[in-house]
Amino acid sequence: MRERTDVLIAGGGFAGLGLAVALKTALGMGFGVSVVDPSLGRQAPHDERASAIAAGARRFFERLGVWEAVAGEAQPILDMVVTDSRLEDPLRPRFLGFEGEIEAGEPFAHMVANGALLQALTARAGTLGVELIGAGETAARFTLEDGDLEVELASGRRIAARLLVAADGGRSRLREQAGIPMHGWDYDQVGIVTTVAHERDHEGRAEEHFLPGGPFASLPLTGRRSSIVWTERRAEADRIMALDDVAFHGELERRFGLKLGEISVVGRRAAFPLAMRIARSFIAERLALVGDAAHIIHPIAGQGLNLGIRDVAALAECVIDTAELGLDVGGPQTLERYQRWRRFDTVAMGMATDSLNRLFSNDSHPLRFLRDVGLGLVDRLPLAKRFFIREAAGVTGTTPKLMQRERAV
Repeated sequence: MRERTDVLIAGGGFAGLGLAVALKTALGMGFGVSVVDPSLGRQAPHDERASAIAAGARRFFERLGVWEAVAGEAQPILDMVVTDSRLEDPLRPRFLGFEGEIEAGEPFAHMVANGALLQALTARAGTLGVELIGAGETAARFTLEDGDLEVELASGRRIAARLLVAADGGRSRLREQAGIPMHGWDYDQVGIVTTVAHERDHEGRAEEHFLPGGPFASLPLTGRRSSIVWTERRAEADRIMALDDVAFHGELERRFGLKLGEISVVGRRAAFPLAMRIARSFIAERLALVGDAAHIIHPIAGQGLNLGIRDVAALAECVIDTAELGLDVGGPQTLERYQRWRRFDTVAMGMATDSLNRLFSNDSHPLRFLRDVGLGLVDRLPLAKRFFIREAAGVTGTTPKLMQRERAV
């Protein structure tokens, strides 16, 4: 005997749980949604790692009824400052700043603790009747026969579904089984992340220093704390990660500076290699890829997670529209619409972040002059600044309904 559901989602992160909640919110108890992930129920609610949630993604979580659970712990980003300098330069002049809101009372982004947001999504999914399959279970493999899809879990449990969604990360087993290749390249760069505390308040300001090895970003957290996303050449990153705590603090302080007083590392440090990868196709028969399973981009603009939420909002809209017409939610029309909507936008964003990284992560004097002139010009053009900040906030282009601001009736 095998079980049946309408949509089976492999992956219980922001994308997978967000999609499950969106579908159940719109389609109700008569529509079956299951999420399988070995970590479900084991996420640490006090995980202090944080993510930048752009305004479009925040609207999505508001529409799902989960934002209110984390709003009190979310730190709005009220100001963004961009500098371009060498590490040894005594001054880091401000070339570009983004201030204000994309709409009245709406900051362009918030920093939110990952654990708190995942806990809120899991609780909301459970309340709505999403089947949460954890306890070490994974979607081990799937088979297709005459258009009928069956997923076998690691335990041998079998579930038939009309649509299978791969939200299982950059090393997606489902994408590999479907034979969908990833195209792109590795960067000779590594991202280092940690959390620091400081004496003075950041006042909601984020800063991104473009240094020859890559961008060094400090993002405001609640309290006198900031999240650090620090890019270095691979060899230099390996050296820094091997340092003891005192020496690591010294390297961090050279880049962070003392503008907020003395700093101390209060989060664990971690490093991950950087790459650009985009799936050749976002769909296969009865299969859709979302989030990191579909694309991995450079973190220079902080768009990776938000790009994944845009995938989810678009796929949810495609599935909901199809279901409300009584048609096949895993059929080719639904999936082709999703792919047309998302793949071009993803490629464009991937190439934009790649170009920014190549333009800024070097010590070329001519390029430094040209980019600093360009940053200065944008800083003096309010319309251009508004365009860029709305683009970063994820509220331009064909925005899915779930990422649009709710209007008062």
